Amino acid sequence: MKIIVPMAGRGSRLRPHTLTVPKPLVPVGGKPIVHRLVEDIAAVCSEPIDEIAFVIGDFGEEVEQELMDLAKSLGAQGSIFHQEEPLGTAHAVLCAKEKLDGPVVVAFADTLFKADFKIDPADDGVLWVKQIQDPSAFGVVKTNENNEITDFVEKPQTFVSDLAMIGIYYFKAAEDLLEELNYLVENNIIKGGEYQLPDALKRLTEKGKRFKPGKVQEWLDCGNKKVTVHANQRILEFDREKGVDLIHETATVKNSVIIPPCFIGADAVIENSVVGPHVSVNKASQVLSSVVKNTIIQKESSLANTVIADSMIGNKVTVKKNPKNLSVGDYCSISEE
Repeated sequence: MKIIVPMAGRGSRLRPHTLTVPKPLVPVGGKPIVHRLVEDIAAVCSEPIDEIAFVIGDFGEEVEQELMDLAKSLGAQGSIFHQEEPLGTAHAVLCAKEKLDGPVVVAFADTLFKADFKIDPADDGVLWVKQIQDPSAFGVVKTNENNEITDFVEKPQTFVSDLAMIGIYYFKAAEDLLEELNYLVENNIIKGGEYQLPDALKRLTEKGKRFKPGKVQEWLDCGNKKVTVHANQRILEFDREKGVDLIHETATVKNSVIIPPCFIGADAVIENSVVGPHVSVNKASQVLSSVVKNTIIQKESSLANTVIADSMIGNKVTVKKNPKNLSVGDYCSISEE
């Protein structure tokens, strides 16, 4: 089994946090989004993951090495492909065309999920979906009496289905998908200025391929600051339920109260503070004489004499005083002094 992870997008809705770090590498619950995504996919696959291909932009050698290390940690071979122009979801997948054969999962790296089903290798394909109340802002699928997908509708203004596609797909024979992706490009089939993956999926179903909806219990979008903070909250709750140790052995907690669930990373320091619930303090960050809840604090940052909630703090940030609901990018300093 292969996984293809398109992640070349600019992540503009999550700025300033994506100005220096690609969105899929922003941590939730102490672990980058893309790390959690591929681990979750591996958990629902019936076959071992042999290869993971990442489709990225110009992220630099350090990011590429981190992704290769991620694949290796899962016992898979890693590979890097580049999408130089933002030409749509179909084009992004096509950038990794060398890997489009045999069973493949395609997973766009801005979403996390919780599911308890296993992929049936007998199915032609599986599309992960979430039942939602208002489907008008999403692409949805229609199904027949046999629970097979028959159509794909983008942002329906009148109700046709409440099963929203979350951006994760399984293909039993990815070479069939490759044929349809090439067809879109060769015939310049564009919507909104981009080549759209659902157009290729629709052609596959019209040719008789049977796709099943893989329903998830929870869908966690990580597209902007508000929903990413919420995703961090839910991930911490999931990890606590699984019995994951959320406080690293090298962290220092002195004269403080930690209200679970919280993640306290390696070499983090918590002193004279109340932290939690739903706070992630990543590697080598400090929280001093502060009250913090429902917040992500990235690496090597320092908060002192402050009260914050519902916030995202980037890497190497200094915050002193000034209680706020914050979204602070890397290398910033906020102080009343």
